[in-house]
Amino acid sequence: MIVVLKNGVSEKKVDEFVDGLKGRGFGVHVSKGESTTILGLIGDTSKVEPEEFLANDIVESAQRVKAPYKMASRSFHPADTVVSVISKADKNLGANIGDGKTCAVMAGPCSVETEEQVVEVAKAVKASGARFLRGGAFKPRTSPYSFQGLGATGLELLKIARRETGLPIVTELMAMNQIDLFEDVDIIQIGARNMQNFDLLKEVGKTHKPVLLKRGLSATVKEFLMSAEYIMASGSENVILCERGIRTFDNYTRNCLDLSIVPYLKKETHLPVIIDPSHACGIRWMVPTLAKAAVAVGADGLIIEVHNNPAKALCDGEQSLTPAQFDDLMKVLNKYAAVEGRTM
Repeated sequence: MIVVLKNGVSEKKVDEFVDGLKGRGFGVHVSKGESTTILGLIGDTSKVEPEEFLANDIVESAQRVKAPYKMASRSFHPADTVVSVISKADKNLGANIGDGKTCAVMAGPCSVETEEQVVEVAKAVKASGARFLRGGAFKPRTSPYSFQGLGATGLELLKIARRETGLPIVTELMAMNQIDLFEDVDIIQIGARNMQNFDLLKEVGKTHKPVLLKRGLSATVKEFLMSAEYIMASGSENVILCERGIRTFDNYTRNCLDLSIVPYLKKETHLPVIIDPSHACGIRWMVPTLAKAAVAVGADGLIIEVHNNPAKALCDGEQSLTPAQFDDLMKVLNKYAAVEGRTM
């Protein structure tokens, strides 16, 4: 349920009203706009009628929220959430994701392999305009015989690349026993296979770090947003939604990129939405086209795989751009973004 307060209500009255709601067992999410304060009630409101709140002279209106996700709903939080990430290595680097002005790009290798590799790629993508370095230390693979990543060693190599370039790092967490290792990571990524690992989502939410949540392989939009709700309800409201393609009946590409989800999510939720064109298609030559489409449809960012030698990559080389290809793409994307009054 949401309760809209009248304009000009004093902070003291708002605090007293909120305390009263909490005393009745409700969680309360407070969203303050320039002229309106909206209170989102979290908990069992089935026995409470909206009209009950209208008896209070500071209440303008009250209504039930039909969607099962509350904190992720734009009804609860009308203004866009802007996830601001500043590099731990260089305070001048990072980006605001979801501000409507920037389409932030995260780029780097699917998997961290060596210090030389990840530093070389980091320097290249930074020079081309990437705002973040992405790279896998822990890798979920379909086959148990495939390269699983360097683990904790890979995280240390990412930190070295951050020191060398200043780029904030984005990397995937796969299990609860890894959380302590991610204390120094700028953005925690939850992969498609873990989208509905609810125990993990709750623990990640408790870190209060920015979280990049990827849509599951066959997840509906409702399921996707309910997973975001788990993270937000546990403490981390800085969730970035990532569409990375879903499984369909066809297999001419690795997955099917659902671009229509971007405008829908922008209407339904206040959270930033980014696109992963690399995993969506799994084919290198298609990545630039899908990236351009993502910018055109209003995505708040992109996460793109870049490898200095894709032919010898230990993971997903077939969908990784070379640094030169990535540089060419960024030049084109800057032009696309400019049409919408944005920058990369």
